[in-house]
Amino acid sequence: MSEAKTKPSAESVMEFLHKLSEQKRTADCLVIVELMQKATKCKPVMWGSSIVGFGKYTYRYANGREGDWPVVGFSPRKNDLTLYIMPGFEKYDQLLQKLGKHKAGKSCLYLKTLADVDLKVLEKIISESVKAMAGKRVE
Repeated sequence: MSEAKTKPSAESVMEFLHKLSEQKRTADCLVIVELMQKATKCKPVMWGSSIVGFGKYTYRYANGREGDWPVVGFSPRKNDLTLYIMPGFEKYDQLLQKLGKHKAGKSCLYLKTLADVDLKVLEKIISESVKAMAGKRVE
């Protein structure tokens, strides 16, 4: 069985964020760090080269393969801020309708900028997702 490529590292989250090419993107990321740290009570950790994660849980597939992943996290991708909301969005329809401009995948929330969304609603989505993952956390 292959080993997961994206793992926690000792790289500095703040160095990573301050190397981003746009100051506005760095500022948005620092706000997300605050929201996720408040929800998880965990310090940010680099996962691989571009994901900032908080907490840890172990996922298991039906075939027995398992690995670790952040309880919640984000990545400042080229086109979007990608937030990883691990329980997915099935229970968050009403919150997503109030959030503002976004796209959502199975467990990814894509934002162009925090100026496009209601931060209180985003904070609620993050905190609710962390609560939903409480039974799976391993840290």
